[in-house]
Amino acid sequence: MSDEFNMSMRKFLKQVGVTSQQAIEEAVRKAGASEGRKYKVKAVVTIEEIGLEHEVNGEIEG
Repeated sequence: MSDEFNMSMRKFLKQVGVTSQQAIEEAVRKAGASEGRKYKVKAVVTIEEIGLEHEVNGEIEG
């Protein structure tokens, strides 16, 4: 892969990480979450043009 592709991908993934963290933190605050609670999390990355749908499942502890 080209350097330009790699840089573009890294920029996108950084944006996903930062904006997702902000959205999760805000949603947890609004829900009035308590400490020690666990949340099931799923992230999906899709690239329609090449038929990619990548799913990552995990858990976040509050």
